[in-house]
Amino acid sequence: MSAPAFNHLRKDRSYLRLAVVSPFLDRHHGTESCVSEQLERLASQYGWEIHLYSQRVDEIQLAPPTSPAENSTGKIIWHRVSDISGPHVFKYLWWFVANHLQRWRDRRLGRTKIDLTYSPGINCLDADAIVVHIVFHEFFSHVRSELHLHGLPWKRWFIVFHRRLYYMLVMVLERKMYRDPRVRLVAVSDHVAHHLKIHFDRTDVAVIANAVDTTRFTPEARLARRSTTRQSFRYSDDDFVLLIIGNDWKIKGVDFLLRALTHLCDLPVRLLVVGSDDPRLYQTQVIDSVMNDRVRFEAPSRDVLSFYSAADVYVGPSLGDAFGLPILEAMACGLPVIASIHAGASEFVRNGETGLLLSNPRDPSEIASLVQRLFGDASLRMKMGFAASQYVQVNCGWDQNALKTRDFLEATLREHHSLRHRHLFSKDG
Repeated sequence: MSAPAFNHLRKDRSYLRLAVVSPFLDRHHGTESCVSEQLERLASQYGWEIHLYSQRVDEIQLAPPTSPAENSTGKIIWHRVSDISGPHVFKYLWWFVANHLQRWRDRRLGRTKIDLTYSPGINCLDADAIVVHIVFHEFFSHVRSELHLHGLPWKRWFIVFHRRLYYMLVMVLERKMYRDPRVRLVAVSDHVAHHLKIHFDRTDVAVIANAVDTTRFTPEARLARRSTTRQSFRYSDDDFVLLIIGNDWKIKGVDFLLRALTHLCDLPVRLLVVGSDDPRLYQTQVIDSVMNDRVRFEAPSRDVLSFYSAADVYVGPSLGDAFGLPILEAMACGLPVIASIHAGASEFVRNGETGLLLSNPRDPSEIASLVQRLFGDASLRMKMGFAASQYVQVNCGWDQNALKTRDFLEATLREHHSLRHRHLFSKDG
């Protein structure tokens, strides 16, 4: 990073040349959707030059395929990184090496001139700033018990071994990157910042919470589609539909939510589970709990609003969740939420006002009790949904998030320039 790089920022605060390193970006995965929203605003509202190093990009406004050196200010320029097929851990290693080589080549050939390198998660060893969506040291502590081979069919051994290998690799990289004080860290929630402090003694972590598209997720949009979407899922007007969205269903608390249904047999409760996990893993549990006709599993969809439109309550009994974007999206839609205190997004829930907080997500009776409370009080559901929507509309939009991200990255650039200046001064002395 050169002194002129800092000077152009000081003279024109709105301009910065940013390299962003992420395997893929799109609008239907939580982390990737968040980064996409940030980048579009940094380019369009602040005129930044974004150089995006990814293997796949979808639904993002990109600059025309012209030379990045020509009129690239205020645009997102995609540098496609090669990909391979194979197990995820090998794909990750390939991605790590390939993006480094491509960025090095672009610099050597004069194709790019970068002020800062920004990474969602650990995607490179030379990141100046990393936004942390999950701390794998913390995540691994929750899933460790599920990664033993004892008692598993041998056909699943490779899957378990592969997961352990991947988690171990990422944790090695976390120790290297997150303990380096020269790397600025920004967490998506106070939960994540707390985990960074516990595992890596980082007390200088900035917190910029994820946001939600407040033009797309609204009570009006949800209610307008409620009748048709419920019909498509074959729910009657009397059905009380609980919704949960996300992958890693064990961590999301689906097991305990299913057990909670056994406490609600006298109510017309239905459960809609959305995610990419294998529903067959829960088939026996659903049948044994006499809930086979009450539980529906659905694959993720780009039309996520259809799930919120079909539901009466969003339930998120996470055992540990860095953020939990569906909680915020549900609140924006005016949908009452029950959120585990172990989810980062629970920081936006004022208990009894904008939602209900679940103190022990492993307790099916507590989950059932909160569901019963909402089922029996339509007025509370309406007031809570309205208050949640109003809160999110005012405090959780992407414009606010992009502004805070801009300030964070500009501060990172100033800090790096200051450190370099002190280093050069001490060297000369």
